[in-house]
Amino acid sequence: MSAVVDERTSVGRLGDSITRPDGTAKVQGSFAFSSDLSAENSLWGATLRSPHPYARIVSIDVTPAYRISGVEIIVTAADVPGKATYGLITQDQPVFASEFVRHVGEPVAAVAADHPETCRRALGAIVVTYEVLEPLTDPERAIDGSHPPIHPDGNVIRHQRIVAGDVDATGEVVVEGEYEIGMQDQAFLGLEAALALPDPGGAGVELHVATQWLHEDRKQIAACLGLAEDKVRLALGGVGGAFGAREDISLQVHACLLALRTGRPVRIQYSREESFLGHVHRHPARIWMRHHATADGHIVKIEARMVFDGGAYASTSSAVLINGITHTQGPYKCANAVVDGYAVRTNNLPCGAMRGFGVVQACFAHEGQMDKLAVACGLDPIEIRLLNAIETGDRLITGQVIENVAPVARCIRDTAALALPDEPVGGHDGDPMRLPGGAGRTADARHIRRGIGFAVAMKNLMYSEGFDDYSTARCRLANGVVTLKFATSEVGQGFVTIAGQIARSVLGVDDVVLDPIDTGVGSAGSTSASRQTWMSGGAVNAACQKVLGLLFAHVAATNGVEAWSLRIDGSDVVDASGAFRLSVVEATSAISFDETVEYRHKPTEDLDENGQGDCHTAFAFVAHRAVVDVDPELGLVKVIQVATAQDVGRALNPLSVLGQIEGGIAQGLGLAVMEEIIMTDGRIRNPSFTDYLLPTFLDMPNVVATLIEEPDPIAPLGAKGVGEPPTISSTPAIVAAIRDAIGKPLDRVPVRPSDIIGLV
Repeated sequence: MSAVVDERTSVGRLGDSITRPDGTAKVQGSFAFSSDLSAENSLWGATLRSPHPYARIVSIDVTPAYRISGVEIIVTAADVPGKATYGLITQDQPVFASEFVRHVGEPVAAVAADHPETCRRALGAIVVTYEVLEPLTDPERAIDGSHPPIHPDGNVIRHQRIVAGDVDATGEVVVEGEYEIGMQDQAFLGLEAALALPDPGGAGVELHVATQWLHEDRKQIAACLGLAEDKVRLALGGVGGAFGAREDISLQVHACLLALRTGRPVRIQYSREESFLGHVHRHPARIWMRHHATADGHIVKIEARMVFDGGAYASTSSAVLINGITHTQGPYKCANAVVDGYAVRTNNLPCGAMRGFGVVQACFAHEGQMDKLAVACGLDPIEIRLLNAIETGDRLITGQVIENVAPVARCIRDTAALALPDEPVGGHDGDPMRLPGGAGRTADARHIRRGIGFAVAMKNLMYSEGFDDYSTARCRLANGVVTLKFATSEVGQGFVTIAGQIARSVLGVDDVVLDPIDTGVGSAGSTSASRQTWMSGGAVNAACQKVLGLLFAHVAATNGVEAWSLRIDGSDVVDASGAFRLSVVEATSAISFDETVEYRHKPTEDLDENGQGDCHTAFAFVAHRAVVDVDPELGLVKVIQVATAQDVGRALNPLSVLGQIEGGIAQGLGLAVMEEIIMTDGRIRNPSFTDYLLPTFLDMPNVVATLIEEPDPIAPLGAKGVGEPPTISSTPAIVAAIRDAIGKPLDRVPVRPSDIIGLV
């Protein structure tokens, strides 16, 4: 279907394009984000951070800070009452550094005071004596052992091989390349913020926080505080974007600890510079890849080596690595492969989840290879991809068979069929804003070269490698009103809209109320991995279906009809003959139905020593075509159009899907030509939006989209997650278009002006 949508109603059912319930408040500025929260008699909290990438802590003296009026409490590692470390997969990250600091910005102490300025003065008064050590900043030194271990668990977080088919297979055509991906920040606009409210007597604590995973946060917080989990309650604060950076905890333990020690509410808010230091980022990676193919372009074997820099602590690096190496082949048939992957610790900033989760890095490499293979075989970029397009029933290099819908060839053809822009360089009216460089009028239309690039991607959905992935939802129906309860973090993806659409479609009601999102119900897992539509949507659907069964049984018993003959027609319960009709409101006027459901997908398994196993659940597919204008003398780029056809399974809310596609392309564009955290000797050089460049509205291309709707029978609603695929292959498509414009290789992102100028 076309992505052209119409806003028909704000109260809609599945398939309708309805607006978000929080949309108006966000546009008007009245929406309460986490940073807007406050409480009577509250204190402010702040964190003291290491100025060194690697150093031994010799001593910490907090006495001078206590002399400052308004300072209530200062806490260090010695004050952590429970587990000293936390982490999503491996609990290797200290709440506060004790013996060593391992990255610039690592927390050393925290203070609670009566005012943010008092906090700032107190942090400046704490005296920390360091013995500065040589930092490990080169991932290769982490692998070869030439640098001593920087962590008790060693420098290598995980090494995984994939060996498939005939390792000695060769092809008549061989192409290879080395690719590099820079460190990208999630750059959410709503900074980290939390409000911790202690229980009387310090028996427990309630935390209001912007997060992606309430229950995982609670588990780690409770362990560090030495409290039972039921003594730690979390409520979702307003989230101003996430993109993976809120999957790891940051200020959560600090805020709760300060609140418990003072017996007063504590607010903590990060500045932009502190945010760059306080959350994980996209893994920078170096990838070598070699493709063997027949003379006519069929892939025979792929060899690859991938190195992911995880920074100082593990976070989700082991899982990011597995996503990367298991997507080495991309959405293409390949029987034979030898892949080595490493995730390592360094004294660079910690890295973890970000939209695309390892597949972004792999896709940039395999799509660069496909373009090289096309040239070597005398084919165009579309032909080589169609020739090798994977299909349902094909086997991956891990041995896993793709069971869900895989319309790769259709993604490619539908993208290629979308109209190219008809505007000349600079637009029809010569608008300088349509030129590379924009309002500065630094580019001259006579010097601009236009290029077209193509890229295709596949992305696994949900969690992998045997993780117990489930989501919980509760549905209550009374007096014709549905009340839904779930812990699904709404981070901007629109689940608060989809949940209501599901309930209205299943139960035939218009009035749907969403209870506050908190830990008062079972876990919904993380809002990541393109999983919430599938998992939490599946949970809401299952809970509503169980309530529907109870409703039918009640109507049958009280009205003398057969339960099996009943169905929902609009807002009525109707039997098969059509002779019986009763509104849902009437049917529930004197009784309520309440069901809670845990939804799980099919089990997955760990990879073995050769990288074999059914480690993923399902996959989504997408293709992108980019049109760019390049000034080769100034190294400037303007992305004119990005066209895409995306496999969505079923568009539950086309308006929301289109928003996800446009937002994902914006982040893919950022990685392609501007976004990168610059590190020198373990120190970040650009921790602000002055120097860390982000795409603005003026940088965005015209996005032309087609939604491929082939409902997936494996998915509970036929729908696949849509948030990550737009980011993955939009980056290599844009870079391929730049290559096409200047006729030179570009094997690193983001592409810098100096890369273009130096190659011309």
